[in-house]
Amino acid sequence: MRLYRLEAAQLIPRPMEEVWDFFSQPENLKHITPPYMEFAILSPVPAKMRAGLIIEYRVRPLLGLPMRWVTEITHLQGPHEGEPPYFFVDEQRFGPYRFWHHRHEFFPTAEGVLMQDLVHYGLPAGLLGQLVHPWVVRPRLDEIFRFRQEKVRALFGGEVRKPPRFT
Repeated sequence: MRLYRLEAAQLIPRPMEEVWDFFSQPENLKHITPPYMEFAILSPVPAKMRAGLIIEYRVRPLLGLPMRWVTEITHLQGPHEGEPPYFFVDEQRFGPYRFWHHRHEFFPTAEGVLMQDLVHYGLPAGLLGQLVHPWVVRPRLDEIFRFRQEKVRALFGGEVRKPPRFT
């Protein structure tokens, strides 16, 4: 299996508590996901995420076809749990990827909060997955992360420090 990597970063000119409060609420993910995906959380979720939380979603990433995606918050360190960087990790348990590990990091700065995303992912279907990656998967992930950056900028201000970059 080939492992792909996506990185993105943006500066959010708001206090850490406000930024963390928004991103640590699972329900807010729908606000930063493209509308065409019809993102919906299917499982009950607490107001604040915690390590070990299993979240079941429905999304429509391609051709409007519904897909279930189950992730687990495997790690979490917020402003009340330790020193910066504050972060959480979501890992796919069931869904469209063979492997999905997404680390969300939040660094307090003099200008606000530097938010960084680091995603490692692998595709199913071996060689076929590798063939469709540059034509389907990579462009869709790029679109989703650019949409997210724009929505976060519209909600909080700030600037994109690193648009989605794939390696």
